[in-house]
Amino acid sequence: MKRRILLVDDDLAVLLTLKAVLELQGFEVDSANSSSEAFSRLQSGVYHMVISDLRMETEDSGLEVLRAAHRQSYNPATALLTAYPPNADHGEEDGWSEEYSDSLLIKPLGIKDLLRQVEALLVTHAEKGNADKRRDGRQDMVRAKHSAKSQEGKRRAR
Repeated sequence: MKRRILLVDDDLAVLLTLKAVLELQGFEVDSANSSSEAFSRLQSGVYHMVISDLRMETEDSGLEVLRAAHRQSYNPATALLTAYPPNADHGEEDGWSEEYSDSLLIKPLGIKDLLRQVEALLVTHAEKGNADKRRDGRQDMVRAKHSAKSQEGKRRAR
């Protein structure tokens, strides 16, 4: 099964170049050149990863795309693509990208660096998802055990 990526950027040259590079590496890539188009694609498709440019229609429309991605039940990995990274020296909030983005991809981005970062993010995101599932499974077992003990206690009290 091919891994699916939604790539969002209002710069057509960047969009087509990144799409071609990712497709040559075996990814299935859907593209959107606006946040509204991205919202529509998020509703109609299922993606392993969403990569969005930060500045499109507005200064932070890419963050809105990533927020929408995080609301999807299929839980895609997310990466923010920007030529304007946060700068702590100028008083900008350092953690703004981390709230909705698993990774920050800084333009200009070399092909090897892009592919390395995308692969690493997909692996890390999958491992995190598996760890979350194991943790949730353990919590379910603890709840079931507690419920069984509670039911046993109620039976004995009767």
